[in-house]
Amino acid sequence: MQLNAFGQAATMKAPEVKEGDGPHSQLVIRGATLINSTLAPPTGPVDIVVEKNRIVSITTVGVTGQPVDAKRRPVLKPGGKELQAEGMYLMPGFIDTHAHIGGGSKNAHAEYVFKLWMAHGVTTIAEPGSMNGREWTLEEKDKSAKNLITAPRIKAYSRFGLGSNTPISTPEQARAWVQANAKAGSDGIKFFGAAPEIMKAAIDENKKLGLRSMMHHSQTDVGRWNALNSARAGLNSMEHWYGLPEALFADRTVQNYSLDYNYTNEQDRFGEAGTLWKQAAPPFSEKWNAVMNEMIALNFTLSPTLNIYEANRDLMRARRAEWHDEYTMPQLWRFYEPSWNSHGSYWHSWGTEQEIQWKENYRLWMMFLNEYKNRGGRVTTGTDSGFIYELFGFSFIRELELLREAGFHPLEVIKAATLNGAESLGIDQDLGSVEVGKLADFVLVEENPLQNFQVLYGTGAIRLMPDNKVTRVGGVRYTIKDGVIYDAKKLLADVKKMVDDEKAKTGMKIVQPGR
Repeated sequence: MQLNAFGQAATMKAPEVKEGDGPHSQLVIRGATLINSTLAPPTGPVDIVVEKNRIVSITTVGVTGQPVDAKRRPVLKPGGKELQAEGMYLMPGFIDTHAHIGGGSKNAHAEYVFKLWMAHGVTTIAEPGSMNGREWTLEEKDKSAKNLITAPRIKAYSRFGLGSNTPISTPEQARAWVQANAKAGSDGIKFFGAAPEIMKAAIDENKKLGLRSMMHHSQTDVGRWNALNSARAGLNSMEHWYGLPEALFADRTVQNYSLDYNYTNEQDRFGEAGTLWKQAAPPFSEKWNAVMNEMIALNFTLSPTLNIYEANRDLMRARRAEWHDEYTMPQLWRFYEPSWNSHGSYWHSWGTEQEIQWKENYRLWMMFLNEYKNRGGRVTTGTDSGFIYELFGFSFIRELELLREAGFHPLEVIKAATLNGAESLGIDQDLGSVEVGKLADFVLVEENPLQNFQVLYGTGAIRLMPDNKVTRVGGVRYTIKDGVIYDAKKLLADVKKMVDDEKAKTGMKIVQPGR
């Protein structure tokens, strides 16, 4: 039995079952409207030709409202596959830059998690920390790369110090661990915090080896190493938002902690974090501008994971999200409930005051993100699902909605969800946009997502029909990864059956906490 980073049983691996259609010697996608990630306006109908998992042509085959010109269409070769996509919208495969693969304590095994992601168009993830173990994550990464399992491609980042027999307490030890991590095949490192001399040594060594890095700036170390320190040292991306308000402090050096605060009490930790942006320098002030401009100049990426903290500003909304009823595993639901022990289950006494503080926190945070993007900074879409009532796959679409709320144009949201993520992970030469020469990763949906991102949810969006009947529209129709076509609705049906089977086995029903 493999153990995860916390000494618990690792998540169950995905079964090696051939699913999806392909790959094919040639794949021709006919008649879609292309929504690319280059900020170009939508265009269509287009025919896209893929050969050996590479896009070889993108051809406009008509104009709006007129029949397709058959003479302009690429020819289907013998043995090729034709996918009729007339009336559909095609985007690059989505990239989740902060995606943990389940968790043994949640019964969120890998097949369940992977299919939820793929059902929502996520074809690439960054696993921040390899919490099931580095070897475990690298094995799943290899199987996904060979399409032996139904899963997004995986970029595996190791938690700093993972597997070390002793705490890393010197720069020399840090460099040695980084070298061993690279030799093991990891794609990079996820940091939480350490002494400045150790952080500098580890990031420097990692850069020399050509690997990527990300960091959750833990409050236990942020007083001596904030997000600006990371950017200056050469870190690629910061996760969440910890360490950013601290870099913006202008009239203090430490968060205004209550004097009875205890970090191990997560309501203290998350409750008081809701006041942090008000303690930072005000928007567009000298300090605020200086920090932002320097981070952008350093090519520093923000992976905000807005969705994972949204329950803080509206707990009932997150708790009552309709997809929980059919797609949340019983044990995962129990993990979400108020608890002294489960990470992110800090609803010990959460109410109006905390939610109002967090609404203001979001207002200021979103203002920073939008302006960061406006000045040329890179913002990506990560989710950190599996905590705080946020469900894999569904939370990715919610992240798109939240960037829209922050002020991003829908086309800027698509760019954040695709090309920006590819650039952040160093894979933009192959992924992130629909361009000749790139890999065949696509998302196809029957409704226009620019008009309503909710049509990307597996549960779809509500629409009232002319006969006064309510229906659901949308849901991703096809997810294509490495030229393999997956029926996204079939993947979601598989997940529902997993959940139904688990509920039947355990006799557990979704019941709201305390009821």
